[in-house]
Amino acid sequence: MRTQVDIAIIGGGINGCGIARDAAGRGYSVLLCEQDDLASGTSSSSTKLIHGGLRYLEHYEFMLVRKALMEREVLWANAPHIIWPLRFVLPHHKGLRPSWLLRLGLFLYDHLGGRKLLPPTSTLNLKTDDAGKPLRGDFAKGYEYSDGWVDDARLVSLNAQDAARLGADIRTRTKCVGLERKGGQWVVEMEDRSTGERSLVEAATVVNAAGPWIDTLLTESLGQKDARNVRLVQGSHIVVPKLFDHDKCYIFQNDDGRIVFAIPYQGDFTLIGTTDHDYSGDPANARITDAETDYLCELASDYFTTTVTRDDVVWTYAGVRPLYDDGATKAQEATRDYVIRPDGSRDEGVLINIFGGKITTYRKLAEAVMDAVGDAIGSKGQTWTEVAPLPGGNFETEAFDRLLASTYAGYPFFDDKTLYRLVRAYGTQVPEIFGSARVLEDCGRNFGAGLTELEVRYLMQHEWAQTAEDVIWRRSKLGLWMTEEQVTALAQWMADMQEKSAA
Repeated sequence: MRTQVDIAIIGGGINGCGIARDAAGRGYSVLLCEQDDLASGTSSSSTKLIHGGLRYLEHYEFMLVRKALMEREVLWANAPHIIWPLRFVLPHHKGLRPSWLLRLGLFLYDHLGGRKLLPPTSTLNLKTDDAGKPLRGDFAKGYEYSDGWVDDARLVSLNAQDAARLGADIRTRTKCVGLERKGGQWVVEMEDRSTGERSLVEAATVVNAAGPWIDTLLTESLGQKDARNVRLVQGSHIVVPKLFDHDKCYIFQNDDGRIVFAIPYQGDFTLIGTTDHDYSGDPANARITDAETDYLCELASDYFTTTVTRDDVVWTYAGVRPLYDDGATKAQEATRDYVIRPDGSRDEGVLINIFGGKITTYRKLAEAVMDAVGDAIGSKGQTWTEVAPLPGGNFETEAFDRLLASTYAGYPFFDDKTLYRLVRAYGTQVPEIFGSARVLEDCGRNFGAGLTELEVRYLMQHEWAQTAEDVIWRRSKLGLWMTEEQVTALAQWMADMQEKSAA
């Protein structure tokens, strides 16, 4: 028997899951299919920032920057466990952008977006300020401004989790293999990539949120030959042992016009990125190149007193951004804004294609898609996500330390590092995972790096995790500390659990 829904969403990245949540909360019936794991593509490969995009001002993207700046505090309030403010240090580099231009850009950045809680820009003497200590001595002046951090992959998972709570059907490892208009609606054919089984769903409208695969879907499933709507741009990052002890970040200019961030990462590391270059091929195969690694190491070494080399790199990741192809000459100049393009009439069935976008504006994108859905099949409900906390985020932004203390009171057997990680990942949901556990042994098998059986079971049952990679690189970053033997043991245990569940 076929499933019937109002909306079928293809793609389980931040846009797809954000749309699923918004739509389900308005009363639409929703099915989302993702060919791999949630956030397995672009949405787990970002620089992990909730930001307006200071450098986009140079390309006159004022509306995009304003829209993103206005979202920073909204998203922080909705998910204060996985989103929090950061201060960024921008050293003045003589010979690059002049000081007056930096100050003008930061003035606009402070005032374009209705900032209420985040502190404004300040000027730093890098010869005396602690932020100048890790930097080379020729940097004397700098500026400090506000933006935010986000655990990108967890943001996707929490949106999916809330969508499911509201009634959405979330299917991971399920690929859309066919789209057909029939009788005024869509017939979507899907394949379970684990079993090979195929199923059909009838949908009043389809949302194509396939990210870097959006043109592939149009070509393979709809027969739109040579669909070319997005410009694929690879961005790569390196992770090295931490280069400074404070909690501020750096934004570095380069003489090619690009900027690179250096951000405190997971307590023990520094994240450096990103690059920008055009990409061709299957986005699933994106890997950092030697040239990108050298570029990031050399740029960091130009600013820090510590020289960064390839030997320092402990982890890398690369992702492909599906930027709307606006004909920009350089990859870094292509617009980061989203474009929503409905295709087809209401009588035959509307396909809503999403091109581009960035994590910071995913919620606004979802609202815009809901407007297009309303035009296609009729409106339901009202906008609601602006003041709706994500799972685990139902506490005040300034109350994280109190939540940490109360969680420690309930689970004092966790070491400080593990407890902090758990509260940052799950917020007020920690008791749902560990229940009445009173000693560490109550949490079941310990896989290493603070990961226990109760947590893995929760991720498998409530967050669609199926493999060790899902757990240690997307639901967490514990792969930075776990040994190969520990990862192998985790993978085998998860495979055994799935086999028992299927029996």
